[in-house]
Amino acid sequence: MKKMFLSEKAYSRWLILMVDQLIVTWALLVSFLMANRFEYKEIFTSASISYVGLYSLIAILVFVTMRVHTGIIRYSSTDDIFRVFMAVTITSTLFGATSKLLVLPKLYLIEQWLDVALIFNFFISTSLLIIFRISIKHLFEFLRKDFQLEQRKEVVLIYGSDSASILIKNALESGAESDLKVLGFVDDKLDKVNKSIERKKVYASSQIGLLKLKFSVGKLVVMENHPDVEGMHKAIERCIEEGIKVVSVPPSRQWLDGRLSLNQFRALRIEDLLEREPIVLNKGNIYKQLRGKRVLVTGAAGSIGSEIVRQVLSYNPKYVILFDQAETPLHELQMELEDNYLGGLTRVCMGSIQNEKRLRQMFDLYQPEMIFHAAACKHVPMMESNPMEAIITNVLGTKMLADMAVEYGVDKFIMISTDKAVNPTNVMGASKRIAEMYTQSISHWQPTTKFITTRFGNVLGSNGSVVPRFKSQIEHGGPITITHPDITRYFMTIPEAVQLVLEASAIGNGGEIFIFDMGKPVRIFDLAVNMIKLAGLVPEKDVQIVCTGLRPGEKLYEELLNKEEHNIPTDNVKIKISKVIHHEFDYIRNELEELILLASRSSTNQAVVRKMKDIVPEFKSTNSLYKESEEALLQ
Repeated sequence: MKKMFLSEKAYSRWLILMVDQLIVTWALLVSFLMANRFEYKEIFTSASISYVGLYSLIAILVFVTMRVHTGIIRYSSTDDIFRVFMAVTITSTLFGATSKLLVLPKLYLIEQWLDVALIFNFFISTSLLIIFRISIKHLFEFLRKDFQLEQRKEVVLIYGSDSASILIKNALESGAESDLKVLGFVDDKLDKVNKSIERKKVYASSQIGLLKLKFSVGKLVVMENHPDVEGMHKAIERCIEEGIKVVSVPPSRQWLDGRLSLNQFRALRIEDLLEREPIVLNKGNIYKQLRGKRVLVTGAAGSIGSEIVRQVLSYNPKYVILFDQAETPLHELQMELEDNYLGGLTRVCMGSIQNEKRLRQMFDLYQPEMIFHAAACKHVPMMESNPMEAIITNVLGTKMLADMAVEYGVDKFIMISTDKAVNPTNVMGASKRIAEMYTQSISHWQPTTKFITTRFGNVLGSNGSVVPRFKSQIEHGGPITITHPDITRYFMTIPEAVQLVLEASAIGNGGEIFIFDMGKPVRIFDLAVNMIKLAGLVPEKDVQIVCTGLRPGEKLYEELLNKEEHNIPTDNVKIKISKVIHHEFDYIRNELEELILLASRSSTNQAVVRKMKDIVPEFKSTNSLYKESEEALLQ
C-alpha cells in the first residue's frame, strides 16, 4: 500500500488532484467577486471562508469518487472533458443544497448572490480545468516531438468518423513509439465529408487515390467489426486498387490498459473483404433452447463443429459433449476451452459416428437432449474416388445417429448440410442429399424428435478450403491454382454460419430444410487476385494464376435450391425454409439399407454410385468417370 502511494504514477495523480482543487477554489473566489461586483471587502470574511472550505471539501470528495484525477492528461479525450463537466456540475449542486441546509456564519451576506456566483463558477471552473488538460497534452506532444522523425513517419488514413475512429486517431497520436502520422478520416457520409474532426479532415473514399499522390498515404486503418460494412469495403477496395496497405485494429475494449499497441495491428484478411452486415439474432429464443441442456456436437474438432461448441457454451448449457475421431484437433480444442475456464462445461468423447457401439456408449453415459451433427466427409475429389466411405460416414453415420436420437428421446437434431446437396454433381453432395432425405422422413414418421437441416455454402478458413490454400501458395511465391476462370462459389464466415445454425435450430419445428442468405457468389479468380494484392504483390507479375481444369465432380456454380424446390421466408431475413418433396420413411429406409449393404460389401464404386442415382434422380455426375458409366448405360 505504501509503495502504491509513493509510486511515480500515484504522485502524478495526487498532483493533478491538487492542481484541480486550486483551480476550482480560485474559480469560486473569482465568481464571488464577480457576483458581488468586485466588492472584495465582503468576500474575505469568515462566512466566505466557510463557504470556500465547504466547496473545496465537496469538490475533493466528488473528484476522487469520479476518478477525475486518475486519467493520464496527455491522453485526455472527450470522455475526460465530459467527466470534468459532470464533476463540476455535481459539486455545485451538492454545494448549493448543503449550504442552504447548514447554518454558516453571516449567511445573509452571501445568500443574495450565491446562485449567481455558482453559475459563474461553473463556466470558469470547467473552462480552466479543460484548458489545463489541453495545454498539458499539447505541451507534452511538443516536447516529445522529433521534427525530423515526423517527416519520416508513414502517413495513414482512418476509416470512419465516429467515436471509435477518433479513439484510434488519439491512440496513434499519443503513442510515443508510433511511426504513423494521421492525415485524416475516410467516410462517404455527405454530412461528414470535408468537415474536420479534432483538426483532422474527413475525406470521401473517391479521394484516396489523390491523397496517395499528394501526401504519400501508405495505410488505411480500420476497426474490426465496424458497423458500416458496405462503406468500409468500398474504401478497402479503393486502397487495394491504389496499392495502399490496409490494417485492422481490435475494438477499444480489447486494448491493453486503454491504449492501442502496435502489436495489435494485423494485416487485412480476405475474410474481412467478404464480411457482411452483422447478423441480428433472437438470442432470447436460442438461450431458452440451450440453457441447462445436455448438447452433443459431432465433428466437434472440425471448423464448423468447434465454432458450434464455442457459441453453444455462451448460452449456459448444462454441458456440451465433444464427439470426434480426430485426436489431435480434439485435444487442442479441449486445451483451448480449459484455458478459457470452460473445461467444466464440456465432456470430451473420442469416437466415430461409423461405430454404433461407441455411439450407444456415449448416449448411455451422457443422455444428450440436443444434437448438432457436423461430422461428415466433405472433400469433393476425395469422396469421388471413395464413394463407399462417403456412404458409410455421411449416410450410415447420420442414420445411426438419427435412429439413436429417436430411441433416446432427443428433443432436437440439427444436421449441417451443404449447397452441394442441391442438384448434386458429385458423390459428396449426393451423400449429403440422401442424409437430408432420411432425417426429413424420420422427422415426419415419429413425434418425439424434431429433425432440422441447415444448408449453406463454403465457409471461409475451414480446413482444406480455398483461402488457406491460396495463402500458402502466395507465401511460396505461387502459382495460385484455380480450376476454371469462371468458377464461382458462395462464401460465409464460420462464426456467421454457426450463428444462423443456432437461430434455425431455435425456430425449427421439425422436418424443415433451412437455407441461409449467402450473399452474392464470389468469382474464385477475383478472390485469388484480391489475396495477391492484399499481400502487397502484383497479380501475374509477382504471383501467377494458373487454371488447371475442373476436378472430378466439380461444377462451375453452386445452388441453394433445386428446380422442384421453392422457399418461404422466416422472421430472420437471412434464413429461409426450402419447401421440398417429402418421402415416405419406410421407402427411404429400405433404399438406404440397400445402399449401405452395397457399400459395406465392397461392391464396385460404379454400383454404389448407380444406387445413389436411383435414390436421388437429380444426381448427374459431372467431369467424372461415373458420367461415362452413366452414358454407357443409356446407349
